[in-house]
Amino acid sequence: MAAPLKSWILALRPKTIVASIVPVVVATGLVHGSGFPVIWWISLFAVTSAIFIQIGTNLVNDAIDFKKGADTETRTGPQRVTQSGLMTSKQVMKGAYFCFLCAFILGVPLVLQGGVPIIIVGLISIALAYGYTGGPFPLAYKGLGDLFVIVFFGLIAVMTTFYLHTTFIDMKSAVAGLQVGMLATVLIAINNLRDAPQDALVGKKTLAVRFGVTFARFEIAFMALAPFLLGIFWWKEGWVSAAILPILAFAFAHRVVRGVSTHEPGPIFNKFLAMSAALQLVFGLMLAIGLWMKAGRV
Repeated sequence: MAAPLKSWILALRPKTIVASIVPVVVATGLVHGSGFPVIWWISLFAVTSAIFIQIGTNLVNDAIDFKKGADTETRTGPQRVTQSGLMTSKQVMKGAYFCFLCAFILGVPLVLQGGVPIIIVGLISIALAYGYTGGPFPLAYKGLGDLFVIVFFGLIAVMTTFYLHTTFIDMKSAVAGLQVGMLATVLIAINNLRDAPQDALVGKKTLAVRFGVTFARFEIAFMALAPFLLGIFWWKEGWVSAAILPILAFAFAHRVVRGVSTHEPGPIFNKFLAMSAALQLVFGLMLAIGLWMKAGRV
């Protein structure tokens, strides 16, 4: 029996898709600011491919976390379709495979543009998207989920998009990728802190489970605030707008850090998750605008 559209939308986790969009937007701003022409079809294919990888990752996570007992009726996080019985794990996994196939197809034009490096990045990205919670070495269950997000939803996403436009990567693309990746990791870290008690019961050894609540709160604070400190890099490089404009997002960072530091993990953390998504979106847009504005200046 086919699942209703409402259930599929819930399964896709629309609020998380910002993590796929922001890196490409930032990279596109950096391309223009660096004096290179923006090839819009590259940015379009890059962002749509990334979105399908993100959705596929979410679906695999939904199905496998339920199978492993990480998602139960005691869950305090947002509703999951497999755990709540809205969809079967088989349906959800079929959706994930479809998304990975779409990401692969959308990546073909990018491979034709960028060659072998893009083949390697694309295949590894899709493999680890499944391996985030699936396979013999699930990253999220080994405490490596945070690193995965920084690398693939930050560094690689920005640097690859920049490379496709320019045929090279540089320190600027790495710093921009690190800023974006850190903010994406805030979402994962909040989620893991909220779910730590249940995760510990099923052997899901996230960093919050391995090192405790204090460490998790410190991680969230560091990941939320460090991207602002990295603005010093842009200032020193003469990209003043890229250093200043993201400060407009600082209020979101303050509220997230204060919230997770003063409240015990529980349902209220879902509010902080939404704030962290807003933080990444606003910071990313301001950074992209600041980078874009550099074009034509010394």
